[in-house]
Amino acid sequence: EMEQEERARAERKVKKAAQLLFFRRHRTPGVKGWELKKALGEDYVEIIEILNSILLKLGMEVRRISEGEKSDNERFVVVLKGLLTDKASGIRIDDVAILSATLAYIISKQGKASRKSVEDFLTEKFPRRRVLRALERYIMQGYLREDENLLYIGWRTRVEVDSKTLMDLILAS
Repeated sequence: EMEQEERARAERKVKKAAQLLFFRRHRTPGVKGWELKKALGEDYVEIIEILNSILLKLGMEVRRISEGEKSDNERFVVVLKGLLTDKASGIRIDDVAILSATLAYIISKQGKASRKSVEDFLTEKFPRRRVLRALERYIMQGYLREDENLLYIGWRTRVEVDSKTLMDLILAS
């Protein structure tokens, strides 16, 4: 009987973890580690591992990324394990192209590039206003990070984008 209670408690916690991770409450996707700890208790990492094993069967996984030095700044995000079809992403194909070209450019410059050089590079192929709007959106969404007019790969890119596959696809075309 004690074992059944423990199993039921763990099941409730896994369901709660799934709800927290799947339903956005903030502009940024995912849930901070401290939020999970508060909602699920000290054993939240073990609960996330159980949820992850369930999600793997569905082609998804929980990724844990650090947003700073402290473990309190960790974020847990559900992402697809494989590739997403362009129809399912909900993003316009030219916006995907702008993001892909930007990421490839920054990666080719050892992970950082001046904002002006990225804008100049992109405006050779896309309208300037569209480029400026897209860059702002990708900074806000976490795909890019800006610091003193330098653009870097953002935390969300590290979670959602396989940089090696991106570069292989670009080089192959």
